[in-house]
Amino acid sequence: MFSKTCEYAIRAMIFIAQKAKSGGKVGIKDIAKGIDSPEYFIAKILQELSRKGLVQSTKGPNGGFYLDKSAMKNSLADIVKAVDGEGIFLGCGLGLKQCSESHPCPIHHEFKTIRKQLGQMLEKAKVGAFTEELENSLTFLKR
Repeated sequence: MFSKTCEYAIRAMIFIAQKAKSGGKVGIKDIAKGIDSPEYFIAKILQELSRKGLVQSTKGPNGGFYLDKSAMKNSLADIVKAVDGEGIFLGCGLGLKQCSESHPCPIHHEFKTIRKQLGQMLEKAKVGAFTEELENSLTFLKR
């Protein structure tokens, strides 16, 4: 459903939120290990998310990535839009360019409902909301 880049971005942001909850910063090596991703790939993803203001970073020996209070309130939809664009919220379920209300694909009407529900779920899901479940091992970020 999401690109691999988007999957890593979401997992990384939730991982960073967990570490930042207590005011900590986390480095690329720890993030990559914590979400089971290649270091180079996650570094590029986080650099782009930082440029877009979704995650903060500092350089140096005590540096790393972190989320401030406002970034903890970003939704998963914000991350998806920043990485994959609006396609999942607006596009055709079969990837057709001509799909519309007046010219629907075979799954248009059902997919429209699912797409709307997915958008609502991702908007409601805030990055900082998953930290407690992770700390209590009720959810996980690695395969």
